[in-house]
Amino acid sequence: MSSFTSTFKIVLFGDSQTGKTTLAHRYLTNLFKESISMTLGVDFLLKAIKLEGEMVKLQIWDFAGEERFRFLFPSYIRGANGAIFMYDITNYGSLAHVDNWFEVVEKEIKSKLPLIFVGGKTDLIHLKEVSTKKAMEIAKSKGADGFIECSSKNGENVHKIFDLLTKLIMKNRNY
Repeated sequence: MSSFTSTFKIVLFGDSQTGKTTLAHRYLTNLFKESISMTLGVDFLLKAIKLEGEMVKLQIWDFAGEERFRFLFPSYIRGANGAIFMYDITNYGSLAHVDNWFEVVEKEIKSKLPLIFVGGKTDLIHLKEVSTKKAMEIAKSKGADGFIECSSKNGENVHKIFDLLTKLIMKNRNY
């Protein structure tokens, strides 16, 4: 039986239909599910990983992006060890509420929160509306610790996102 040295709470957030649930599902199962039902409130997922010789448990909180659930976000972001902000590279509008999301994070998290800015759906590059350069500028302006574009459909960079964030959390934790 494996013993875990740490459990980390990771919150996945961003507007509706950006691919957050698909990303979490792909990371947990390594499978792509064509149709996933909309998240109502929050979904809670667990994954055990070994990273840098340490067994850690990741609690992934997949937060619904719909406007009607946003009032719940402050209570779910509290206590997070790391976060992933996700937008859809094929929909410029998915960045429309970036300021609102980050305002809540800044208000609820008093210390530096390791955060990765993620552009999803790179398998639809022919439909791209958000340039990598523009997204990187926004990520930098929000103080993100990393920027990655990914595809949950083909698995590109999915594990890289969570590995990078977990390493940042491990580096950030206070003993």
